Amino acid sequence: MTQCPVSHGPVPLSGPRFQTDPVRLYREMRRDHGAVAPVVLAGDIPAWLILGYRELHQVTGDPVLFSRDSELWNQWDNIPEGWPLLPMIGRRQPSILYTVGERHTVRAAMISNALEAVDPFALKRYAEEYADDLIDRFCSIGRTDIIAEYAMLLPARVLAKLYGFSDEVGGPLVGALNDMIDGRERALAGQQHLGTAMFQLLADKHARPDDDVATRMLQDPGGFTDEEVAQDLMVMMAAGHQPTADWMGNSLRLMLTDDRFAASLSGGRHSVGEAMNEVLWEETPTQNVAGRWASRDTHLGGRHIRAGDLLLLGIAAANVDPQIRTDGSALTGGNNAFLSFGHGEHRCPFPAQETAEVIARTGIEVLLDRLPDVDLDVPAEQLTRRPSPWLHGLTDLPVHFTPTPALGGLK
Repeated sequence: MTQCPVSHGPVPLSGPRFQTDPVRLYREMRRDHGAVAPVVLAGDIPAWLILGYRELHQVTGDPVLFSRDSELWNQWDNIPEGWPLLPMIGRRQPSILYTVGERHTVRAAMISNALEAVDPFALKRYAEEYADDLIDRFCSIGRTDIIAEYAMLLPARVLAKLYGFSDEVGGPLVGALNDMIDGRERALAGQQHLGTAMFQLLADKHARPDDDVATRMLQDPGGFTDEEVAQDLMVMMAAGHQPTADWMGNSLRLMLTDDRFAASLSGGRHSVGEAMNEVLWEETPTQNVAGRWASRDTHLGGRHIRAGDLLLLGIAAANVDPQIRTDGSALTGGNNAFLSFGHGEHRCPFPAQETAEVIARTGIEVLLDRLPDVDLDVPAEQLTRRPSPWLHGLTDLPVHFTPTPALGGLK
């Protein structure tokens, strides 16, 4: 890396500080390095982390200079086989993540059209039914871990239903998704399991088309191959499940620990939306995203960026950039200028954002309706985060409540 201050070397994109206090970590990185900081990934692979809101907006808004084409990366010769971040930073992967230009536009339209055709009433009904089913499993006990027993299960079940999976196949996908996203020793195995399930789903839909997302993608006039559709379904499942689960968990944590949102626990539904919006600013589920690659030498945030350099999108850091958030203690209200869903032509498609919001909000509201006196089972300071620089979510959220009888819906 060039132009790096002598006293401050590249920052490892790992370690407990991404769990314990990422806001302070990003503040220190901004102090030491400015809006664009040198970092190292697993195996001492160099990259840049964009900390500034304006710089992130610039990078995501210029897909020619800052491309999604990972073939441009100048570090491929140094990447070992089995590198744990390969599921996050793929090469020659025929998914929408690494497609550029006109083909990306057509492909993004295929995904948006397939999701937009989902009946919104059916989506909410599925979310409510699966939420009730999950709550039925622990409501008579009087305590549970909301993360493991609820938030980490609900989004995947709803998405699997929308995509066309049976409940028997959709359930086990949760573990594979979590392994793949965490980017550790089981990442590649998780990716393989998910891929096998997707190709089997497409084979089933070729034989028995249905009113589901997978069938609509296969029938799209763009003429995409089964491999392309399978890859895009994997991206959609990964991007839709874990961040939505963390959105639910982070929002419930905020509502259970912050007096500003106490009204929501006694029926004030406006606070649910406010808490969810606040989380997208302050505790966005997606911390950092890989990435963009410079198509030529350039400058960004006072740094010399070489052709082929990898730039990681520091969404969490950009959302709390003091140049944008001059009063970090004030509630954001209805301000939705956060970058939590990305920006530019590669941002999360709007129908996917709507789907995630319906699942998360429905999951929170059903839980509060069913268990109105739910409260933390441990001191708030004992809550911990998963050890991931990519996603920002709780390891657990233990709660207690007055036991209630099950409703007896899904089996």
